[in-house]
Formats: sequence, C-alpha cells, structure tokens
Amino acid sequence: MGGIAEFESLDALGLAELVTRGEVTPSDLLEESLRRAEAQNPKLNAIVIDMEEQARAAVEAGLPDGPFKGVPFLVKDIGTCYSGVRTTSGCRFFEDNVADHDSDLITRYKNAGLTIFGKSASPEFGLTTSTESALFGATHNPWNLEHTSGGSSGGSAAAVAAGIVPIADGSDGGGSIRIPASCCGLVGLKASRGRISHAPDTGEGWSGMSTAGCLSRTVRDTAAMLDVTAGEVKGDPYNAPAADGPFLDAIGKDPGALRIAVHTKAFNGVETHADCATAVAVAAKLCASLGHEVVETPLSIDETLLRRSTRVIIGANIRQVLDARAAQLGRTLSEDDVEPLTYAVYKNAERYAAADYVTALHGIHALGRSVEAFFADYDVVLSPTMAAPPQKLGGALRLNHPDGKEFAAAIGLSIGFTQLFNATGSPAISLPLHWNEGGLPIGVQFAATYGGEKTLLGLAAQLEKAQPWADKRPA
Repeated sequence: MGGIAEFESLDALGLAELVTRGEVTPSDLLEESLRRAEAQNPKLNAIVIDMEEQARAAVEAGLPDGPFKGVPFLVKDIGTCYSGVRTTSGCRFFEDNVADHDSDLITRYKNAGLTIFGKSASPEFGLTTSTESALFGATHNPWNLEHTSGGSSGGSAAAVAAGIVPIADGSDGGGSIRIPASCCGLVGLKASRGRISHAPDTGEGWSGMSTAGCLSRTVRDTAAMLDVTAGEVKGDPYNAPAADGPFLDAIGKDPGALRIAVHTKAFNGVETHADCATAVAVAAKLCASLGHEVVETPLSIDETLLRRSTRVIIGANIRQVLDARAAQLGRTLSEDDVEPLTYAVYKNAERYAAADYVTALHGIHALGRSVEAFFADYDVVLSPTMAAPPQKLGGALRLNHPDGKEFAAAIGLSIGFTQLFNATGSPAISLPLHWNEGGLPIGVQFAATYGGEKTLLGLAAQLEKAQPWADKRPA
C-alpha cells in the first residue's frame, strides 16, 4: 500500500529498530501511516482528530531515543490530555474542550519516541462496547465493515488491525481494551489497578476500575509499552506491586507449568455463544499441549454484587464529570447535550446517596478479595473475552438505542467476562487465538492475580510462538 515494504510485516519494536539502524527515518514512517490513513480511514472512521501538524513538528524537532522512536501512534480520544488538542470523550458537550497541559501518559509516550499524529474514536465516555457516537459516527471493523470494532477503544483497534499503525493507545474500564482486541484480532492487556498513573488529572479512573493500555499485534509490543507507561507519580493514591525487572523480560522465558482454570459461564449470567466456547476449547487444548495443567472449574462470584457496585460507580462518575463540565461552561446540562442512554445514566445517578457510593466501593473490594482467594489455587483463569462474536453496527449497542433493556442485554454479551477484572483490579489479557466460520476474530481472555502481568505476558508469548497470529490480516 505504501513505500515501506516492512511496515506491513514488522511490529512497532521492529519499525523502531529500522530507525535505530538508519534504514528509515521517523519522517518516512509518519508519511507511511498518513498514506495508509488517507486510504483506509474513510472506510473505517477510526481516526477522528487530526494531529498531523503536531506530529510533523515533533519529528522536525527530533524525537527522544526511546524504545519506540519514530513509530506512528494514535491516542484514544477519551480522558488523556495533549496540550492544545481537543479531548472530547466522544461527546458533543466536550466538542471544543481543548487541553492546556499534557497528561503524564502523553509525556511517557513522547519520551518513548512515539510520533502521535491523531486521536482515535471512542463512544461517548466509553459507555458502550461499540464505537458509535453522535459526534463522530460509527467505526467499522476491518474484518467485516458491517460489524463493530468493539469499544470503547474501537478506533485504536480498527487502525491497528487495518495496518494504519502497529500499536495504539487504549483504556479499559469494563473491557474497553480487551473487547476491541477480541473484535479485531489483536493483543489487548488490561494492567493491574494502579500500574499506570492517571496523573495529574485524576488519581484513578472510575474509582480504580479503569486503566490505560494499548492495542497491538504482538505480545512483545504490549510488554514494551507497559514498560514505557508503568510507574507511579508522587501523589498517586496507590500503585501496583513492583515488577521484578522489565515486563519485556517475560517474553521468551519459559513461564513454567501453570495451573489454568477454564471458566466458560459469563459472570453476569448471559449465555455464552458457541463460537466463544469453541475458542476457549481451542486455547485450553493448546495450553495443555504446552505442558500446563488445565482444569475446568468455575470462578464463582456474587453476580448481583458485581452488577450493583459497578452500576453505582459508573453512574456516579458520569454524573460528576458532566456536572463539572456544566459548571465550567456556566450552564446546566440539557438532554440534547449527550446521547439518550448517557442522559439516562446521568439522571439515574441522582438517586444515589454518598453511602451508596461507599457501599459500591466496598463491593468491588470484596470481589477483589474473593477472586484473589481463587488465585491461591490457580495461576491463571482462561475464559472467552466476550460472550458473543462482534455484533453488527447500528444495533442495540448504540447509545441512542430506544430500548434500554435491549441495550443492557447487548452490552452484557460484551462485558460478561471482562468487567469482573476491572472491579477486582486484576490484570487480564485478550489474545487472538480463534476465528469463526464467518471470518471474525474471537478472542480468549487470560486473567491472573493482582500484579501478575508477567505471568500473563510469558504465557501469551508462549502461545503466540506456538500458534502465531500476526500474519492474519483482514482482506
């Protein structure tokens, strides 16, 4: 498609190595991504805010000699601030919200040598698992344009899957990295609570349920990006346990014989689609062939506690951010400022008392203790990433859907396996180990004890070597 033949075959670290060896320049890589974006984005709608000017200025000024020097990169348009650039969170109420500073995460990306040339699409406040918004429209899945690329990091996932960039920024408050990874055939890691700082804007996201991360095609890119982004900032309310050396060290090392619990019943009670159950069976067989002990056993949790606690926490956070924006603008929020189901979440949160919020925090902490007790006997939990294959665009997952119950049922199929680990703070990763007969990717999820990212990355790298997926690309 473009002028650099290796762009399609190399991952982000591989492209950075070309820059280090002087075979290409950061400007060459940027131009390649811009050409690809020009060709692909009209079909995908993955990139919604142009930052070409900032990217060219950064390259002209000279990029730091970081591990990703010269690699073109996209930042998800939610939460993270880049000075002088809009952060809309996919919402009309924030359409002209221009940041006056860089988030710590942006500083880390810049120091790593990444060339940020745009912001990727997200649904409004990440409240659904399909990247469709009234502000920017729908983002399409490169594997099948009629289907969702997932959400809420669906723009980043679509751009990586389509080959516009080799890696892109994401965030995950209920599955928003892992779900798009599953939909688009990518690697998506949700790190442990407190692993990546939210400084200086907040101490935590969604009361500790949300974290930053990335979408990539290779496990080593994901590990290297975690090395770039991990680390506390003074004033953070908490931080994850320190890792024993770089996360990239886990790649290529024998993870040892792990005890893996296979769980195929969604934690919210929805029925698991046969395609997703098949994906787990394939992954379980592969794990067993690699010498791991694979045991079919349920991870039992209080489903009602999970649902009630996360509903209150998300609702309270959405109400706070909208009230703060209204105060900033000097007016009250109107129903027309946000999408219908966002407004419903906002209004529903009116009835929550302060004690309800504290009770919800106690609830997710109780779930965390329950899951950690399970990990005393098992190293890893293997499950589907989603309870159903990628759904079609324009369906019940959109935030302007007229039936709230249908929306809840549709989103339940997406978050049935992912949301628990946001509540508990445990790390979890989605890997592209299966495609269904329709040619759509079906991810599988591996979760580990709090602070156990190296276990997941070591296992993931072993699975990637045994059953490579990087050469599988949408037509």
